[in-house]
Amino acid sequence: MKVCGFTFIRNAEKYDFPIIEAITSVLPICDHFVVAVGQSEDNTRKIIEEIDPEKISVVDTVWDDSLREGGVVYADETNKALDAIPDEYDWCFYIQGDEVLHERYLPVIQKAMESNLERREVEGLLFSYRHFYGTYDYVGDCRHWYRNEIRVIRNDKSIRSYKDAQGFRKKGEKLNVVPVEAEIYHYGWVRHPKFMQEKVDSVKAFYDGISEEEAKKKASEQEFNYGAEYDALTRFDGTHPKVMQNRIKRLNWDVNVDTDKIQMKLKYRLLYRIEKIFGVRLFEYRNYKLLK
Repeated sequence: MKVCGFTFIRNAEKYDFPIIEAITSVLPICDHFVVAVGQSEDNTRKIIEEIDPEKISVVDTVWDDSLREGGVVYADETNKALDAIPDEYDWCFYIQGDEVLHERYLPVIQKAMESNLERREVEGLLFSYRHFYGTYDYVGDCRHWYRNEIRVIRNDKSIRSYKDAQGFRKKGEKLNVVPVEAEIYHYGWVRHPKFMQEKVDSVKAFYDGISEEEAKKKASEQEFNYGAEYDALTRFDGTHPKVMQNRIKRLNWDVNVDTDKIQMKLKYRLLYRIEKIFGVRLFEYRNYKLLK
């Protein structure tokens, strides 16, 4: 069995992406790793090259300026990395630039890939998620945060990244997947408030269809207000991946949040309460088909 990891990235330094930690976290179970590096305004390419030159190959890309609505450009860049994976690999492990895998899950994932290798009906492996917010001490605790997503797929080029690169589909159909007992730690909402505001403004340009020049003009000079933007949070009492420890030590900002405070409309507040009481998330969107 051979495994190739893949991801895409651009302006990692400028927007403070934990891309080194993301790639490093899955590298132990990958025989090779492909990174689509978009034309950047910083040292992103050099950063990627220096992680593991023997194991990582870079695909230089230019983001398609016409794909400026709904985050479609992210799927396009994901597919560029996927298409660069040679046919010799069986599984493809996708990790985004703000996602990190805890080392305790590596043996579990390795076993899941091995045990499902000959089950041709299995097209991917489904992971659960933990979304951090503000600092490394808080996690999102409402339906605003997706609970599961596909992160390992067959090396089948008819499988394509879907919409804004959250998941995958094959010829427009949902993939048949099996769940793996492993979590992806999502740190996309943990940055210094200044970096967070700049990142939000940049991402907004690729969802609203405006140019980067317009986005820069509209970019707020204020820092991101974490305290006003969350729905519901809980305090994290677990451990972070080892590869994140140095980054966490550099934590140099405070976030004032109240974990008892719920900020959501009545409809979502009711659904939230139902989920907490009965453990069921009603009307949950699932971009996959679960196999037994």
